[in-house]
Amino acid sequence: MTVRPYEPMTPGQDLPAAPRHKSPDSAAVYTGEVVLEIPAQMEFVSLVRLVVSGAAQLHPYFESERVEDLRVAVSEATTNAIRSHEGVDSAAQIQLTCNVTEEQIEVTVRDHGKGFDPDALPNLPDPDSPERLLHESGMGLRLMRMLADETEIRPSSSGTCVRLVFYGSKRRRAALGG
Repeated sequence: MTVRPYEPMTPGQDLPAAPRHKSPDSAAVYTGEVVLEIPAQMEFVSLVRLVVSGAAQLHPYFESERVEDLRVAVSEATTNAIRSHEGVDSAAQIQLTCNVTEEQIEVTVRDHGKGFDPDALPNLPDPDSPERLLHESGMGLRLMRMLADETEIRPSSSGTCVRLVFYGSKRRRAALGG
C-alpha cells in the first residue's frame, strides 16, 4: 500500500475542493481512478476487495451482483499475483488500478513475479465434473473469464498484467453477447 507523506498546510491556505459526486438521478455518474499498491502478501487480498467494491458501489448503475462478480474476479487476480512473487527475490509491490467510467469498471492487476503463459496451462475438468475434485487449484483464470465481460492476460519476463472489464449496464452486456 502506498502512503503519501503528510504535507502541512500553511496558515490561511484553503483546503482543496472535494470532488462532487452526482446522484443517480442526474445525467452524470461518478468516474475516477483508484490506484492501490500492496505488498505481495495474502493478508492484503481483503483490502483489495474492499477498495474495488467500494469504488464500484459509487457507480449508481452498477448492479450489486456485478459488484460481487468484480470482487471475486479481482480477488483471484490478486491471489495469483501474490503467488507469482513466491520464490522470486522481489520486494516489488503489486499494483491494482480500478478505473470507473460511465460505461464500465476496468481493473488491472500488475505483478513483478516470474510470469507465465496462460495458453500453456493444462486443461482441467469442468467445475461440475467429479474429476475436478482431484485438482486443488486452477480455477482462478476460469473464474475471471466467466465473471468479467473482458479478460486480458499479458505475461512478460518482468511480471504479468491482468485486465478485467465489467460493463455496468445490462443493455451493453447483451449487445456484446453477455
